[in-house]
Amino acid sequence: MSFPARSALAEIELGTTLQPKFGPDGLIPCITQDATTGEVLMFAFMNAESLTHTLKTKKATYWSRSRNKLWVKGEESGNVQWVKELYTDCDQDVVLVKVEQTGSANASCHNGYKSCFYRKLTDLDAAATGTSFQLSYTAERLFDPATVYKKK
Repeated sequence: MSFPARSALAEIELGTTLQPKFGPDGLIPCITQDATTGEVLMFAFMNAESLTHTLKTKKATYWSRSRNKLWVKGEESGNVQWVKELYTDCDQDVVLVKVEQTGSANASCHNGYKSCFYRKLTDLDAAATGTSFQLSYTAERLFDPATVYKKK
């Protein structure tokens, strides 16, 4: 599958045709959100191949920069993300997928949490002054990664 060529700015920003803008590295940022709750689950990158695979299979598929290969979410953990909706931003250089997360742990993070965003900055004012950058946990771990991800 090849995506439509990018056209005039007005068509990109206000038109009705998906014209994703992949960066010089061939990647487009992808935000993944729980389709029911709206919780942000993760952030990753896609390339044309992974976006195509996502659309064809309805399984969220990303490009792993560290492994330099396609990464079908859940292929190792069993925690699959079924794509329910796909959005793009105003200039089509970011995609947002809304997913139904399935699997025994119902988790998206490789560290065992539902969301990859399981910590927050404890004190914004202290961070603004440079006196503290302390993080606090906002979620409980749902599974032990050592038992789910086996090194090959």
